[in-house]
Amino acid sequence: MGPNLQNGVRLRPVDLARGHGLSAQAIRNYEGDGILPAAARTASGYRVYTPAHARALSAFLALVPGHGHQTATSIMRAANQGAVEEALRLIDESHAQLLDDRRTLQTVETALRDLEPRAAPEPRAAHEPGGMFIGPLARRLGIRPATLRKWERAGLVRPGRDPRTGYRVYDEAAVRDARLAHQLRRGGYRLEQIAPVIAQVRAAGGLEPLESTLRDWHGRLSARGRAMLRGAAELEAYLSEHVIAVGREP
Repeated sequence: MGPNLQNGVRLRPVDLARGHGLSAQAIRNYEGDGILPAAARTASGYRVYTPAHARALSAFLALVPGHGHQTATSIMRAANQGAVEEALRLIDESHAQLLDDRRTLQTVETALRDLEPRAAPEPRAAHEPGGMFIGPLARRLGIRPATLRKWERAGLVRPGRDPRTGYRVYDEAAVRDARLAHQLRRGGYRLEQIAPVIAQVRAAGGLEPLESTLRDWHGRLSARGRAMLRGAAELEAYLSEHVIAVGREP
């Protein structure tokens, strides 16, 4: 039956499922999705799993918290196809995204350091120099004008209007709010979570709510980073014991 059964240990779907709180059908689905290597079959057609499948399952479940279900699936598919370099590339991409998110958080913190607990400044008149129209601001942030209009409907930004043209004009305070909304959206926050933060900035009622948000963000990034470490350890064990080792056999 090939190298998968060379150690003589045979496992049923329920055997793999039991230790992880999964159903036997979930195990079969994972095999069908390529997360687990293909199982051998008995003469009567029953699936036969081995310790290699158990290790693959442990690797996948360890990868999910750090990389997400979709990326973890792609990593395991690549590993099971012997495409180890592709699996490593996918992992590198996740780490790069985590680093980018850390830099985003740093950018938000830098911006918030300039928000002192003082009275909110009077907004500029729409026709005064320094205002921005929606197109240039959207380009600066790397988003679509429609996104800014959506944020306006949600109360995140409050542009004025050019008295001559009626076009939206974003003064210094509105640009600040748009930048903060953009950074928090990149950090994974929903519009309804961002609105109270920006309201606090406008009211200048103190930075405590902002500090709480940032602490939570730091915690989630740290948890993701540690989860990636755990996932890497499980994947390395699977690759070394089964994928790479089997690939080296004559």
